[in-house]
Amino acid sequence: MKKYIYQLLMIAVLMTMAPGCSKSRLDLVDQSAYAYETYFNNTTALNQATVASYATLLHPGLWAREYYYIFDLMGHDAKRASFLLGAEQELGDYSFGTNNANLSSLWLSLYRMIFRTNLVIDRAAAWNPTATVDRAKLNQYLAEVKFLRAYAYFHLVVLWGDVPLYIDYQTTLNNNYLSRSPAADVWKQIEKDLTEAQATAELPTVYPTAELGRATKGAVTALLGKVYLYQKKWGPAQTELEKLMGAPYTYKLDVSYDNVFSTTNQNTPENIFQIMNQQWTDWAIGSPYYMFGNGAEQVGKQTHSGRAMEYGFNDNWKNVYISNAAVKAFTYTHPVTGLPYTDPRAKSTFYGTAASGGETVFCQQCPGGVKNYPFDAADPQGDYRWKKYEYYHLVEKYGDPKSPINGQVIRLADVMLMLAEAQIQQNNTGNAPLALIDSVRSRSGAFLYTSLGDKTNAMNILMRERQLELCGEQSRYFDLLRWGIIKQTINAEKAAEPGTGTQPFQDKHLLFPIPDAEKNYNPNVAKAINNGWN
Repeated sequence: MKKYIYQLLMIAVLMTMAPGCSKSRLDLVDQSAYAYETYFNNTTALNQATVASYATLLHPGLWAREYYYIFDLMGHDAKRASFLLGAEQELGDYSFGTNNANLSSLWLSLYRMIFRTNLVIDRAAAWNPTATVDRAKLNQYLAEVKFLRAYAYFHLVVLWGDVPLYIDYQTTLNNNYLSRSPAADVWKQIEKDLTEAQATAELPTVYPTAELGRATKGAVTALLGKVYLYQKKWGPAQTELEKLMGAPYTYKLDVSYDNVFSTTNQNTPENIFQIMNQQWTDWAIGSPYYMFGNGAEQVGKQTHSGRAMEYGFNDNWKNVYISNAAVKAFTYTHPVTGLPYTDPRAKSTFYGTAASGGETVFCQQCPGGVKNYPFDAADPQGDYRWKKYEYYHLVEKYGDPKSPINGQVIRLADVMLMLAEAQIQQNNTGNAPLALIDSVRSRSGAFLYTSLGDKTNAMNILMRERQLELCGEQSRYFDLLRWGIIKQTINAEKAAEPGTGTQPFQDKHLLFPIPDAEKNYNPNVAKAINNGWN
């Protein structure tokens, strides 16, 4: 799929240019030009449109940059350092308002993804090929964009609640001022898209290397199970997530936890859906700083993440720490000995001190040899820095913000823990959820539980397991929100954080504020907002 990124379908450009164009005096039409009515009538064009839908995953607010800030900071996996100002600072201390640039960008990019997927669905229906090969490819592309549309609406409904529900391209053109639909209707549409995509025979379970990054049937199934879980539909969630544990799927936990976040992680058997990043070498096209602009298609061939540089410590940007609360979570009571136990995943997650369990050296494969992590014991914030998604074992310094490490959206360990949760919530605390949790722990060398106890104890174990296993993967904010414990958890952790001592989470923060850009554009949304927030 990479080869299409730098030529991503000039849809947006063409559509913005069209109104300013005038017909020539002879009223001639260039038959070779891109046109809505005539271009999307073959698999090549529909594939380009599908890839353009994926491209929005790298647009502002999403995975090239802002997504990890929004959810690492708001979930308190990360905390800001002094260099992090503006919109990102507001996220960390919950001082953001309706004009926060990161949240506005997230909203806009999600709806841009929906717009593009609706275009694919619209043009596929208009073309309606009869050739078997064309029909098979078209069905595959339809399943992929339905997955993406469901992914976008999942975020919108979880984060904003009632939102405008655009499900066809013509509505967007003819009535782009829809009112907010009830959240229940949005959830129904998400389920519809995913069940239809899952039922598509032409949607592969695996892709060839050149097409890695496209949504598979496994990705659809995983998201559907997650959607049921978030609605507390425990039985359907269990049914869907169990499908991923056997044939036709071949997912398995990677032998190494570190491999899952390495520069070669696109090949991990644990991957279900990733954001494909690559450290491009052709700097004649695009810019390594593209994530500060409008995505790869606007500035050229760039599909990488700025996370390693921005979260980095060694003469890099040092924008965040891992929070002290996250560090402390890796040390907990051993259920047998009753003594403090430090989870081995600490060493894979952050740099720190030996006492904390963090990694204490870096540059293990650098020409100059191993170096000690320069932990600053005098730092009042606690000098714990991220190791996860970093590659300091290979280089001492990065130079540019161009990390090639793929972003994990859904991976098998996440699915296994969601499946265990669905079972526990149905009062099954026996061997099935125990085996799932212990399998995830075993991979990193953590001790194994012999029993989960009652439902309350089992859920406490499950919650901690998700916090440790998925730390820094933009999961915790969503977990705390759906468990209904986000306010008390964030406030307690923030109050105990060095240099913070505040309890910033208010009831209004249970939903994101509707962005000013949307209120100013859509009067039907603006009039349905309470207290200027949501």
